[in-house]
Amino acid sequence: HSMSELADYDYELPPELIAQEPSKNRDAARLLVVDIKQGRLEHAHVSDLPEILLPDDVMVVNNTKVVAARLVGQRVSTGGKWQGLFLERDEDGLGRVLSKTRGKLHPGEVVRLIDREGRPGIEVIMVAKLDGGAWVVRLEAGHDWDELLLQHGRVPLPPYIRSGEMVDADRERYQTVYAATPGAVAAPTAGLHLTTELLSELRAGGIEIVEVELIVGIDTFRPVEVEQLDDHIMHTESYRVDSAVFERVNDAARVIAVGTTSTRALESAATTRRLQGRTNLFIRPGYDWKVVDLLMTNFHQPRTTLLVMIEAFVGSRWRRLYEEAIDERYRMLSFGDAMLLDRHR
Repeated sequence: HSMSELADYDYELPPELIAQEPSKNRDAARLLVVDIKQGRLEHAHVSDLPEILLPDDVMVVNNTKVVAARLVGQRVSTGGKWQGLFLERDEDGLGRVLSKTRGKLHPGEVVRLIDREGRPGIEVIMVAKLDGGAWVVRLEAGHDWDELLLQHGRVPLPPYIRSGEMVDADRERYQTVYAATPGAVAAPTAGLHLTTELLSELRAGGIEIVEVELIVGIDTFRPVEVEQLDDHIMHTESYRVDSAVFERVNDAARVIAVGTTSTRALESAATTRRLQGRTNLFIRPGYDWKVVDLLMTNFHQPRTTLLVMIEAFVGSRWRRLYEEAIDERYRMLSFGDAMLLDRHR
């Protein structure tokens, strides 16, 4: 058996604990820490990290940037509502977009987008249907995707936050302070807690901070649909680890990964011995850890591959940690609180 069934990754998540807003100040989020020396749990805050981490620790963050990729529009032929999520574009300017509407879309159909003020805007042409609800989409002449996303794109919040409807504040708060490389459709959420001041304080304490890139795809948060983990087809995501960063983490006494996405980038580089590319690494129990010693991460939805990764990192102890967090009314999921896990316990 050995944790190979999805039922092993379920827990009771009280809906009222799913954070609908970020904490007032980023680093005011709570941090559940396992005290290594005593093996007991401590309730701290993200702002306490400079006291918790040690000089010579190397902290790794994911500098991917969330694209305002959620699109809303109207089908020109039927007047029906349409929703899309921009995934990527190719050299020819064609986009790949997840598409949702009632009734059947036909190739050649035109959708008129609605901008953030609710006004009709650019038209897009649905070219061809791909697998999994995605479409190839062409823009009306004279427009490009950057302009379109700037005018029409909404921050793609997960559906469990305000039913996915953004407010203006999300443009800043659903983005890390060091976000650089655009492309992600979801924020690397553990990094949302870090502030420029906190990062300076960590550096002053002898903690080195390095960046990797993992472009978070929509599948990261999808619940697993099969009952046996062996049957799950792991999604792929694009990653890049600079060679100097890779050397640094390999020499480090301790590596602290901020988020499951930084973790996936580092472990993919070490496992495949390729510093960039697309990874389909599925970190699950039995995985041989190569880089990451500590993991700072938010609380994850039940029955997701993220929870499977946590199990691979700390074993079944995550259950006790999640129970404690829920008892203490921690705020859960993307805008919620965090935990700091140590693999060696």
